Amino acid sequence: MSQNPETLHGARAELLAAARRTEAWARPFPPLVGSAQPASVLVLFGRLDSIPAQADEMTVAADLDVLLQRRAATLSSHPGQVSFPGGRREAQDADAVATALREAQEETGLDPAGVDVLATLAELPLAASNHLVTPVLGWWRSPSQVAAVDHAETVEVFRVPVAQLLDPSTRFTSTIRRMGRTWKGPAFDVDGTVVWGFTAMVLDALFDATGWTVAWDRSIERPIAL
Repeated sequence: MSQNPETLHGARAELLAAARRTEAWARPFPPLVGSAQPASVLVLFGRLDSIPAQADEMTVAADLDVLLQRRAATLSSHPGQVSFPGGRREAQDADAVATALREAQEETGLDPAGVDVLATLAELPLAASNHLVTPVLGWWRSPSQVAAVDHAETVEVFRVPVAQLLDPSTRFTSTIRRMGRTWKGPAFDVDGTVVWGFTAMVLDALFDATGWTVAWDRSIERPIAL
């Protein structure tokens, strides 16, 4: 049974309020080296159909979801990782919002006309590919069918219930060993699909800013195989 639509309106309002809390985005993202390319990602929330009710202790409606995708393993940048739809800004893009919507349409087939843009969040450095990324926060007013459009870039597109991401049993601290250093960050294991790195850090910051986070054990660490 779906949740009351008013609860979903509450989630939309909480996302808007979180976007105004700029201090929530002061996270320790790894610094960039040299010049960076501008890019955008679409952080798109909406309402899933036919989601069963969750336990009372959940902080969001059971049918609230977020759109994610899995990148092709053959890509030179972030191969095989789960990510938000998005990419590098092109000459025809008027701004960060235009980039996010264009990339999302190209990668997932969604109809941008059904997306309400709530806010553009502060630019965040993505050191692994040397991009300066603007997360564009969206609300899926009229959801459209989505699927991987170009399998050379995206192999899977899926909508994940936010309540599942918030479940403490899905959460752990990822550890990555690079260049003699160990990097740690938030991560999610959703039925064997691991969300880590930049995408997990944005979700973690957003969940904290909205007040949706459920206490989880940060001492549980798992290495990420690169």
